[in-house]
Amino acid sequence: MDYFKTLSIIIPAYNEARTIHLILDRVFAVTLIRDIQKEVILVNDCSSDNTEEVLLKYMASNPGMNMQYYKHEKNQGKGAAIQTGIKNAKGEFLIIQDADLEYDPEEINELLKPVLRGSADVVFGSRFQGGNPHRILFYWHSIGNKLLTRLSNMLTNLNLTDMETCYKLCKTRIIQNIELKEKRFGFEPEITAKLARVPEIRIYEVGISYYGRTYKEGKKIGWKDGFRALYCILKYNLFR
Repeated sequence: MDYFKTLSIIIPAYNEARTIHLILDRVFAVTLIRDIQKEVILVNDCSSDNTEEVLLKYMASNPGMNMQYYKHEKNQGKGAAIQTGIKNAKGEFLIIQDADLEYDPEEINELLKPVLRGSADVVFGSRFQGGNPHRILFYWHSIGNKLLTRLSNMLTNLNLTDMETCYKLCKTRIIQNIELKEKRFGFEPEITAKLARVPEIRIYEVGISYYGRTYKEGKKIGWKDGFRALYCILKYNLFR
């Protein structure tokens, strides 16, 4: 295929003042293959810490970087922040990058490869596939993720290994034409169910590393989010 020119990287942020400058450094340090350019879309979901101050200072210190900043006036959730990013994306493809340090931006190039071969419209980055480094944490979380992925697969007829992954690279035109409703962590099963129903869509998966955080280090997802994900799997597959 003719390779595209710009990748939009959506970074939802809520109380990430301590680490967000580090992830931005890593994002901008990456040279994307085939000289693809980066558009970084920062969405501050009404943080109660000084995330906004850190972001505005970073943008002022790096005026040559292609960064767009949006702020929610009230906290709406990660899914809502991602939706704001999707709506404003200008690149031909987009990817979601968490503001913490759990996912390595260097591996975005691995997700790009099936697209640049002309094979994929969507690429999931799987934390349960391949031989890349994985921090050893939270046995029951991993079991929960696998059970949710299996149930999602049964209803979507996909064979993903990690439906809940943050790293989803999508053709922007496709995802902007999907009506998304989930404001919080139900976003992952919702978008998976709705992508699976796009006619003739080509979905791939590649293995990625995972540098997970503990709750003390700032991890936010909990057991309630797991139940919401279960509800969303059923809702967006069985009750359309």
